[in-house]
Amino acid sequence: MQVTMYFSDEDKYLIDLVDEKARRERKSRSAVMLSILEEYFTRGKRLGELLVTLGEASPQTVTKALEVQRTKGPNRRLGEILTELGLVPSEAVERALLIQGRVG
Repeated sequence: MQVTMYFSDEDKYLIDLVDEKARRERKSRSAVMLSILEEYFTRGKRLGELLVTLGEASPQTVTKALEVQRTKGPNRRLGEILTELGLVPSEAVERALLIQGRVG
């Protein structure tokens, strides 16, 4: 996917900050911008919400897993239930947890 972004002179200080972060993290400018956007749009979301946002689960799937959690194992983690039931791939749960860790 290719995205073109246009910046004005007033935005230069932001681009400089992104470039500085990219150098520190040894990433490309676009990778840094995408990580900033991802953090902004996922901040404060719970695991189920993130999986829905990422397109890995439907709201109904998350509701089903939450019901299992309530009735059969309140100490079990939602991600474990989703993967054990085969509702969400473990890689998707890991990605959502990674995003949560970065945000929270």
